[in-house]
Amino acid sequence: MRWIDVRSDTVTHPTPAMRDAMARAEVGDDVYGDDPTVIELESRVAARLGKEAALFVPSGTFGNQLALFTHCRRGDEVVLGDDCHIVWHEGGAAAVIAGVNLRTLASDQGVLDPAAVAARLRCTDDIHEPKTGLVCLENAHSNGRVIPLDNMAAIAAHAHALGVPVHLDGARLFNAATALGVDAARVAAHADSVMICLSKGLAAPVGSMLAGSRDFITAARRKRKLMGGGLRQVGILAAAGLIALDSMTQRLDQDHANARRLAARLDALPGISVMRGQLDINMVWCRLAPEVDTVALMAALTAHGIRANPPEHGMMRFVTHWQITEEDVAKLATAVESGLTV
Repeated sequence: MRWIDVRSDTVTHPTPAMRDAMARAEVGDDVYGDDPTVIELESRVAARLGKEAALFVPSGTFGNQLALFTHCRRGDEVVLGDDCHIVWHEGGAAAVIAGVNLRTLASDQGVLDPAAVAARLRCTDDIHEPKTGLVCLENAHSNGRVIPLDNMAAIAAHAHALGVPVHLDGARLFNAATALGVDAARVAAHADSVMICLSKGLAAPVGSMLAGSRDFITAARRKRKLMGGGLRQVGILAAAGLIALDSMTQRLDQDHANARRLAARLDALPGISVMRGQLDINMVWCRLAPEVDTVALMAALTAHGIRANPPEHGMMRFVTHWQITEEDVAKLATAVESGLTV
């Protein structure tokens, strides 16, 4: 059976072109700094994001936590939204690796109030207060929303006025750029460092990138080694990353269009309502009515060859990617409908 997997865009398999490139990749030892394919990928990512340098890292969580570890001193505070990926889905790593405190504030579906951020920046010499070491933003947000660039600019202005750097969790930055119709560098412009994932909608099998100033990346490279991220013949993975960067970033609009098609089909069904305000990229978030039998729904999806994550707190998410076709969207909607009417 060919499964239709909409649990996440992390489930994507490498494309045939990626597999071929990986087999032929020219490699070296990246810890020695002589893997030519990694060097090319890092240079091209830095250029696409408008930064001086970039660094290959094993995962998005690794990249975000390496940024915190590099920017901050132990005991610093990091200001960020209470619903962001670093808070919810990175295992409390900030306390273990960087030794920092996460000072969260409420967000409006991923959008932070610049004035509220400014009010939480602590940069005085008061011995009772921790120092603010970093502000973290996320775009596209993992709730499926793209954050307006003027909002990011306003927050960065407050932080930079006090000498506080800004890190951008850009795991799906290219989805955000596609939705906004701008170059990726525009999304990254107000951040001092930015992490992007190659392994989500861009379909590379492994890897993310951390970009920033040359000095920042030099410091991050040393800490990457400390964290166990100094890999060897990474060119095999970087070869897939180059295709992700060149080709897969150009087709994300197809995933977004399929998400909208799915949303339209699901929104017409009884007992399910699509969160239209979170439909900017390749995610469809739905709220299920209390009377929906979620066990029957999940059983129906499985019977139709569909892998989906079960609802949490009455919410369900479906994620499109390069292996989800328009026909798959129709099959998924039909399967959901059958599960709602069991």
